[in-house]
Amino acid sequence: MDACQVKMTTKQFIAIMDSGDLIVAGSPIHAKMHELSQEAIRITMQINNAYHNHEEIIALMSELTGTEIHESFAMFPPFYTDCGKNLRIGKRVFINSGCKFQDQGGITIGDDVLVGHNCVIATLNHAMDPDHRGDMIPAPVHIGNKVWIGANVIILQGVTIGDGAVIAAGAVVNRDVPPRTIVGGVPAKIIRQI
Repeated sequence: MDACQVKMTTKQFIAIMDSGDLIVAGSPIHAKMHELSQEAIRITMQINNAYHNHEEIIALMSELTGTEIHESFAMFPPFYTDCGKNLRIGKRVFINSGCKFQDQGGITIGDDVLVGHNCVIATLNHAMDPDHRGDMIPAPVHIGNKVWIGANVIILQGVTIGDGAVIAAGAVVNRDVPPRTIVGGVPAKIIRQI
């Protein structure tokens, strides 16, 4: 894709993605998505392919997200995202190694959140019509405060996880999780209240 064809700003891109409107394959918004993904690949390769101290991780994640990441943030690389600019991270968040975030549709992580190894958070769905399969539908993921997400969890688009919830290892979360609830399984179901 020719970079000079992409005229949309990142702020405009995020506003469109946050609207939940259909993203047509080959459209200007799709071109901006590609541009931002190339930047995210460059920055995540920097994160993942060399040792970085705490301050360097904070600086790289701030560059990736386009926001100032709080000094209390911690992460064990590798970490992958295909956008970065629609990712909001609270204070005292820990992300363990191997996580993959698809944040074009928006990922918001509250304060005091623990994210286990190999967690996948997806915010896009493709159109069901095979003739328009390249079109995408964004929907945000919101993770409340003091949430613990176990290893190998998959969180699908449009899900909100309430404050204090626990997502058991290996769960596939395809619907909202109430606050102070433990969920697990495929698809995730309520196990008990905390």
